[in-house]
Amino acid sequence: MTDEEDWMSVGAMGVFNRRLLLAVDARGYGSADTARQRDIQTVLPRLLADAAEAAGLDRETWVRQPGGDSEFAVLPAGSDEQALVEPFMRRLDAGLRAHNRDRVPGARLALRVAVHFGPASEAPSGFVGPGPVEVSRILEGDPLRRALAAAPEAALVVALTAPVFTELVAQGYTNFRPEEFREVLVEKKEYRGRAWLWVPGHDVHRLDLGDHGRDGGHSAAEPAGPVEPAGPADPTGPVEPAGPADPTGPVEPAGSTGPVEPAGNARAAAVAGPAKTAEAAGAPGTAEGPVINKIVNNHIHAPLHTDGNIVFGFSD
Repeated sequence: MTDEEDWMSVGAMGVFNRRLLLAVDARGYGSADTARQRDIQTVLPRLLADAAEAAGLDRETWVRQPGGDSEFAVLPAGSDEQALVEPFMRRLDAGLRAHNRDRVPGARLALRVAVHFGPASEAPSGFVGPGPVEVSRILEGDPLRRALAAAPEAALVVALTAPVFTELVAQGYTNFRPEEFREVLVEKKEYRGRAWLWVPGHDVHRLDLGDHGRDGGHSAAEPAGPVEPAGPADPTGPVEPAGPADPTGPVEPAGSTGPVEPAGNARAAAVAGPAKTAEAAGAPGTAEGPVINKIVNNHIHAPLHTDGNIVFGFSD
């Protein structure tokens, strides 16, 4: 083999390619009785086939690994990502709703679905690589399970990985609006990554996902929690950040219920000092009392306004 042929040869892992990956799992299969498990195994392939046909996808060309209540599929190279993300998912949701229409809540079928576009290589028992691992971990992650639990009327929750959401949905290649999705953090076994959830017929941003929403349980439109102003706490209310010192005397921080002032003559004494208590109280026959009172009143009643910066942060 020449040097040029060696440089152009395929590596030990074979030909590298990225594939469109689909993972599906049914809710509550393990706790279902035998009749319901049989029903799920019968209905699931039919619903997936119907959705693929409606989206113009040839399911016969997919490499599939069925699991009774689940399926992992690798679509052929060049498959239409737009078709899988939008018309396939919308038809799948419609099929699920039609199937559930006359069923009691405990007999309704609900699916978790994850879509990824990433590296996948054929192996003796299927496919290997980071792509199949990522889509499987996201499918099994808590955010999808919590989304279905928080929306009991929903029949479907779909998770898109970063390549699919950012390059397809966020760029306007589907009729989805990006705000219909919610970014979540998925941590499963050794995997830690981001996904974007869509729950048909529900505002996904209002669903309680525990600590798995964007950067710690919150959607992009929500702050992580109440923001406390800087400075020591005032027992009468929150304290505004302190500004420059007033040359006329010390300034007490203002609480939400107003500044706390010494009552009566003690207010003047606090400024004038012990030697001026009588004059500060406005003793008859003295000119200094009213003057000090004026200074004190002007000082104490002057509003304290300080501009502060509030930083909204998110924590994992």
